[in-house]
Amino acid sequence: MLDLQYICDNPELVEENCKNRGVECNIPRILELRTQRSSLIAAGDDIRRLQKETAAKIPKATAEERPTFIEQGKQLKVEVAENEAALKEVETELHAEQSILPNMTHPDAPLGGEEDGSVLRKWSEPTQFDFTPKDHVELMADLDLVDFEAGAKVAGSGFYFLKNEAVLLEMALVQFAIEKVRSEGFTLYTTPDLARQDVLQGTGYQPRGPETQIYSIENTDLSLIATAEIPLGGMLRDQILDEADLPMKAAGVSHCFRTEAGGHGKASKGIYRVHQFTKVEMFGFTAPDLAKSDEIHELIVRIEEEIFQALEIPYQVIDTATGDLGGPAYRKFDLEAWMPGRGDGGTYGEVTSASNCTDFQARRLGIRCKTPERKGTQFVHTLNGTAIAVTRAMIALIENHQQADGSIRIPEAIQKWVGTDCISSNR
Repeated sequence: MLDLQYICDNPELVEENCKNRGVECNIPRILELRTQRSSLIAAGDDIRRLQKETAAKIPKATAEERPTFIEQGKQLKVEVAENEAALKEVETELHAEQSILPNMTHPDAPLGGEEDGSVLRKWSEPTQFDFTPKDHVELMADLDLVDFEAGAKVAGSGFYFLKNEAVLLEMALVQFAIEKVRSEGFTLYTTPDLARQDVLQGTGYQPRGPETQIYSIENTDLSLIATAEIPLGGMLRDQILDEADLPMKAAGVSHCFRTEAGGHGKASKGIYRVHQFTKVEMFGFTAPDLAKSDEIHELIVRIEEEIFQALEIPYQVIDTATGDLGGPAYRKFDLEAWMPGRGDGGTYGEVTSASNCTDFQARRLGIRCKTPERKGTQFVHTLNGTAIAVTRAMIALIENHQQADGSIRIPEAIQKWVGTDCISSNR
């Protein structure tokens, strides 16, 4: 959430930022509501002051004066209640309007939508084959690695059963990512798969409503998490940290659940866009200093790149355009892996993202830090990034490392967990 004072001091900048990010906002209404709130607060203070003065007169009043003061006190009590109700209504609307606003945007982020992100760098060239490559759906079917029909029977379309070596491959990818992030100083967690509505909202997710991608649990304020970013961010909610203890780096292993409404089409087939998958997520808390949060942002991206380099998968790094950032992100870098079976003849598909959310999430979650050099507290910066999202990483690995005989070569980095250097039909 943006600071209200910042919004009121920079209304044109905030409105332009919303326009660049494709978000409809009503800045004049926010300014009007803030003025109304200030007036109501001042009026409420005046009424309470008068209420105290009137109450103080009653014990000293004559018998004739006392009924008048008592009646005034009753009327003032009604006015206090009316003022509080009006203030609550204004604050509720103000919070709703303020919550719509996305984070401000890094000045170097490219303008535009999903297709307007800029390629910062590439690693390796798209894989070339001396045979006609298959997509992961056909490869996994031939090797008996997945059962979509059983998944649909049990949970509906978009669910699946991994089978045989695909299970070992999932565990291997998770274990490899865990070892990597731990070596980089991240504290490991397994997280709850559920979170309260206010935690989802605090991290910038909309748990309910027509636009949500979140599964909510009926008759509760709980929802299934879309990413471990949600519980990792929420675990320090309403805490005051010591700046000397920052940065704090956490990595969560979780299942992720997404409705993926509207996520259909040829490029989304198989396990690319599913309702449940396993992920290792990185999360950081830093001092409220862009230089310090940018440093962790760079670390997260470096880790993502080194993971996919070790998996021998070609990729490109995208500086995400303003219209595709998502509400909390100040700047976001996506890593897109080459997928030979995607599209018509192969194309890049997103496999990780890394976002610097500055103090946007921390302001909603109430996470602050203190330092001896400054009075009071400040909201920390938060960052998040994907170490491994298993299904998409699996697609890239299977399609890039397929062999002419239909087998799948396993990169050396994860062979010890898969237990083989090749998955083939000759088990």
